[in-house]
Amino acid sequence: MSSNSFPDPSSVRYGGPWTHRDVHANGIRFHVVEADTPERSDAPLVLLLHGFADFWWSWRHQLTGLADHGYRTVAVDLRGYGDSDKPPRGYDGWTLAGDIAGLIRALGHTEATLVGHADGGLVCWATAVLHPRLVRSIALVSSPHPAALKRAVLRDSAQRATWLPDFLRYQLPRYPENLLTRDQGAEIERLLRARVGESWSRSAEFTETAARMREAIRIPGAAHSALEYQRWAFRSQWRPDGKRFMATMRTPIDIPVLALRGEQDPYLLPATVRRGARLSPRRTLVTIPDSGHYAHQENPTRVNEVLTTRWREQNGVNGSPKDDLVSP
Repeated sequence: MSSNSFPDPSSVRYGGPWTHRDVHANGIRFHVVEADTPERSDAPLVLLLHGFADFWWSWRHQLTGLADHGYRTVAVDLRGYGDSDKPPRGYDGWTLAGDIAGLIRALGHTEATLVGHADGGLVCWATAVLHPRLVRSIALVSSPHPAALKRAVLRDSAQRATWLPDFLRYQLPRYPENLLTRDQGAEIERLLRARVGESWSRSAEFTETAARMREAIRIPGAAHSALEYQRWAFRSQWRPDGKRFMATMRTPIDIPVLALRGEQDPYLLPATVRRGARLSPRRTLVTIPDSGHYAHQENPTRVNEVLTTRWREQNGVNGSPKDDLVSP
C-alpha cells in the first residue's frame, strides 16, 4: 500500500479463531466478529464494544477468552468504524443505544451482557438505561457513568486537565480529521502510548496494535465518524435532545455493573471512576494491575479472570463458569 493510499474497510477483517459477519440492525450494516465455538442455542450473548479511534481488534483476547467459558462472544465495529457502515448521522446517544438493541435482536437473542471500553462503555450505559429489558448486565473498562464523568470534568481540576484538552480540540471543523489521519495515523499511536502502562508500551504487541489502529483510522470516513461521537457529546449539552438524554441517563439501573480501571491509567482518574454509585447500586469496582487505559489489552489474563469469576461473586452464585457474567 502506498503512503498516499487509503485502506479498504475490509482490511480490518483479520484472520483468527473467529468468523467475520455482516449484520443489519437499526437501518445500517455492522461488521461483527464472532468467536469460533461449537454452536449452542443456549449460549449467553456477550457483545464487546470498542472505544474511541479503535475497532473490534481491541477485544481479540476477550473474544477467545470468554468463548472458552461458554459464551457466545461477538465484537462489533461500532457505527462509523472499521468495516461497518459510516452514515453521515446517528452518532447521538439515542441512536447508538438503538444500534446495540437492534444488534442483540438481529443476532437472535432477547438479552445480552455488554462489555465496553471508553466510548463503547458509554454506549453500554446508554443501552442499559434506554433498553433495560435487553441488557442483563454490563462491564466497563475505563468508562465511568456519563453523568459522573461530566461532573468530574466540571469539578475535579486534575481530571479536567487530562480529559478536556483533546475533547475540546476535537470540536473544531476538519482539523481533527487531518490530525488523526496524517503521517499514516501517527496521532493514534501517540494517544495510545500516552495512555497505556509503560511496560506494555515497550512490547511487540503494542507495536502491532498501534500499527493496526493507525491503519483502521485511515479508512475513509472512520476518523470523521469517530469525532462525531465526541462532537455530539459536546454540542448536545446546549440542545434539548442532549439535555433530555442526560436527564434520562440519571435513571439508576438495577442490574449488575462491573467497572474496571487500569491501575496506571493516566487518563481517567480513580476518583472519577468511583463517582456515580447511586446510579448503579449493584456496581463492583475492580482495579486491574500492570495496565493503563487499555486494561483489556494490556493485562487480558486478569481482565478475563475478573469477567468470568468476579461477576459470580457479585451475584452470590455458585455455578459453572458459563453462568458468571449473566447470572441473575
